[in-house]
Amino acid sequence: MRVEIWSDIACPWCYIGKARFEKGLAAFAHRDAIEVVHRSFELDPHRAKGDTGPVVEMLARKYGRTVEEARGMEENVAQNARAEGLGYRTEGRDHGNTFDIHRLLHLAADRGRQDALLNLAYRANFAEERSVFDPEVLIALAVEAGLDETEARAVLADEDAYADAVRADEREAAELGANAVPFFVLDRRFGVSGGQPAEVFTQALEQAWQGRDEVETVAAEACDPDGACAVPSPGA
Repeated sequence: MRVEIWSDIACPWCYIGKARFEKGLAAFAHRDAIEVVHRSFELDPHRAKGDTGPVVEMLARKYGRTVEEARGMEENVAQNARAEGLGYRTEGRDHGNTFDIHRLLHLAADRGRQDALLNLAYRANFAEERSVFDPEVLIALAVEAGLDETEARAVLADEDAYADAVRADEREAAELGANAVPFFVLDRRFGVSGGQPAEVFTQALEQAWQGRDEVETVAAEACDPDGACAVPSPGA
């Protein structure tokens, strides 16, 4: 059975949701029979390449909050990440266009290294002092994931390389009704949206495996196409 996950490296709930999904998958009896495929979804597709800015300031603009309130929102997300054993920096992170990252992830998929590169990119973006919007950082991550440096550089240098694959994923997301990420599609029949608890993913996998007509889901935090992520206000 195949599970497809639409996500963006700039989305904190995708980062958290991946960890929760993997915990849910680990508790699923037929986990060895599950193929996981990661699909592209850009949160800020119209942002110019190279146009980056601080995440906290972006959150303040999107939600009409003060910078201090936005910092509190980030800290709440950080607490959710840390509860899953993930590193999360609340200061010093940038937001920008992720198209090149998605193109490299498609190369990595062709070379059997997609999950490795995705994990490294998430860690660099959310937990480390490395900007995934720097081409040299992307090359270093690609090499660390096991890709050939020359091939990775060639992909970044050719703006058409894997561009159609990224756009195809995004069109498919729209056709499936995905308007926020992370978005999980199980066996091309069932959808689960947002950074659900691990047990919800286990239940969804069990229902999909048994061929039920639908999977019950609950509302969960996600990131929308405008680059904003549903995060609780401080004290919520």
